[in-house]
Amino acid sequence: MLLEQERRDVCLTARRLVESGLAMGEGGSVSVRSGDLVVVTPEGVTLDRVEAADCPVLALDERVLDGRRAPGTDTTLHMAVHRHTGTGAVVHAHANDTSAVAATLAELPPIHHKAARLGGAVPVTRYATYGTGELSDEVVKALKGKHAALLANHGGVATGDDLARAFENARLLEWLCGLYIRARSLGEPRVLSEDELADVRTRDTYGWAGPDIW
Repeated sequence: MLLEQERRDVCLTARRLVESGLAMGEGGSVSVRSGDLVVVTPEGVTLDRVEAADCPVLALDERVLDGRRAPGTDTTLHMAVHRHTGTGAVVHAHANDTSAVAATLAELPPIHHKAARLGGAVPVTRYATYGTGELSDEVVKALKGKHAALLANHGGVATGDDLARAFENARLLEWLCGLYIRARSLGEPRVLSEDELADVRTRDTYGWAGPDIW
């Protein structure tokens, strides 16, 4: 079976989305790139029931090379992100707080230092119908310099070098959206500046010791 391990990894990540509450039913999709090939979740199977043989394997030009089921409706989005960003993995989900913020704001402001891991403020795309090239183009633009984007009136997408990082970025995006919603109920949240986010990124590169221990 072509890219057997990658297909198994996609299945495991799809199940993790459901188990973590980030997705339900078919309300999400996963992909991973290996060289010039991409594995995506299929159409017509709930995420917690996807099997490796179900997952289509595609060339970067979207030709289907293997898999017993057709690619899911989000495949155009996944393929565009892989072609234009060079990322290793993509996770898309309709998590509750992510979807709420995506239906409300023009961007998710960075009110916690962990937002630096996603690139700071998370942009919200213009609305476009799911499964279309228009939405794919919007997502590619929104992901420039970012590891996550919000899809207006839809959900969110997160990227990473591998599926583990893409999943964690999707989980972080949902947490940041929930934090913003709760903070906003108390008042106007304080937004971190670009300089403050840059300091966080510098600090992160040193681990626990910090950049100024000596």
